[in-house]
This record gives sequence, structure tokens and C-alpha cells, in this order.
Amino acid sequence: MRNIGRLSQNLFTYLGAGALLVLLAGPLYWIVISSLKPSKEVISRVPTFFPHAPTLEHYIRLLQSRDFVSYLVNSTLVAVGTMGITLVLATLAGYSTYRLKFKGQRLVAHLILVTYAFPGTLLLVPVYRMMSSLGLVDNLWSLVIVNVTFAAPFAVWLLRGFFEAVPWELEEAASIDGAGPLRALTQIILPLVAPGMATIAIYAFLVSWTEFMFASTLIMSDANKTLPMGLQAILAQYNVNWGALSAAATVTTLPALALFTLIGRHFVKGLTAGAIK
Repeated sequence: MRNIGRLSQNLFTYLGAGALLVLLAGPLYWIVISSLKPSKEVISRVPTFFPHAPTLEHYIRLLQSRDFVSYLVNSTLVAVGTMGITLVLATLAGYSTYRLKFKGQRLVAHLILVTYAFPGTLLLVPVYRMMSSLGLVDNLWSLVIVNVTFAAPFAVWLLRGFFEAVPWELEEAASIDGAGPLRALTQIILPLVAPGMATIAIYAFLVSWTEFMFASTLIMSDANKTLPMGLQAILAQYNVNWGALSAAATVTTLPALALFTLIGRHFVKGLTAGAIK
């Protein structure tokens, strides 16, 4: 009876995992194979689950398009800038909030997440007016500022578990040896919270890489558009080239997959550690 119970439990586990895999990987697989199909096969009434005559024509045309290359470069600049600034700000803010002692420490820790109390749509007009007064409308820096504003608070909160898990004795020993707070942070604490740093790096990159609402509001010219806006422009045409759209979506996904492949192990470890510490 126990063996039957285990078999049934394993069966349900595998079925659930298989269903989840199909649900998550199915759309990605369909986008990839559609980007490899000829145009006639893409719009065929009878769907094919594997390209009959695989071709790279959609990718070649896409990469030959100056607009798409410009979108790709702009998104990369915004995402990398957001990731770098978020890492620096979140690290300094997290260390000062959860490691240093000062009056109002708890209040500051709670106020960090206040930015998530307001829907992003309510901030469109105030953000636009602020960026307009600063002369940053139709400027990539406006997107970096907005993305950092939304990514940094969560990143600071996520680092809390990592900073609190570092023994205080390490900093005390460092201070005895003459190390100040900044030196203790860079040489002792940061190596110990590397999984948390990897986690917020991926989070900040994905937030900026996929952001569309503020980009469509703050960016006016084609030269400064990002990839989400470029994909929307393809959909806005009267005759949608589904092969080119699938190829563009695939290319858009690749940087995020590459980043996750490089430091994804730390990302999963960081989420787990942050949840239990």
C-alpha cells in the first residue's frame, strides 16, 4: 500500500511539473519556432509544431534594420545603467538601514517600501512634469531614474536578510584592526552577501528591460525608443509581420536568459536565503 501511495504521489508530482513546464515553456517555444518559419508557414491555417523549412530570414532582416539595433542598444544602456545604480544605492542604503544604529531606524526601514503603495499609473503625470522641468523628456536618463526609483526600494528590503545574517563580531574585529564602516562593507560584508547582490542585479535588469509604461510616456523620438516600444510599433502596423515579431521577441528574451544563466544560481540562492533569514 505504501508503494502504491508513493507511486501515485510521484505520478501527481510529475504531472504537475509537466503541466507547469508546458504552461511556462510553451509560449516561449512557440515564439522561437515561429521566428524560424517562413512567412507563409507562420500565417498558415494549419499550425505546425516544428518548422518544415527552417530559415533565419526574419533575424537577418531584423538585424539589418537600424531601428531595431537602436532599440536594442537603448534598452541595454538603460538596463545596465539601472542595474549598476541600483546595486550601489541598495547596498549603501541597506547597510546604513540594517547595520548602523540611529534614531528612527525602524521608521526609515518601513518608509522604504512606501513607493509601492501607489500604482505606477498615478505617477505618470507627476513624473512627466518633473522630467520636463529637468529637461529630461525624450532622454534615456529619465528611464534610468524612474527604473531605479522603483527597483531600489525592493532591492534594499531584499538585502535586509543578508545584512542581518552577517555576524556583528566580524565588523567589531574589523574596527579593532582600524577598518572604518566603508572598508568593512566593501572588504568583509559584500563578499558574504554576494547571492543577494546577484538577486537584485537580475531584478533591476529585468525591471528596466521590460518597462513600457513610463518609456512610452517619456520617450518621443524613434532614436531613443527601447525594445518594448519597438515591439509595440511592430504590432501597431496594419499588416503585422508575425515572423519578424517572433524574431524580435526572441532576441529581446536572450539578454535576460543570458544574465540569468550566468548568475542564476546566486539568484535562486539569494531568494531562498532572503526568505529564511
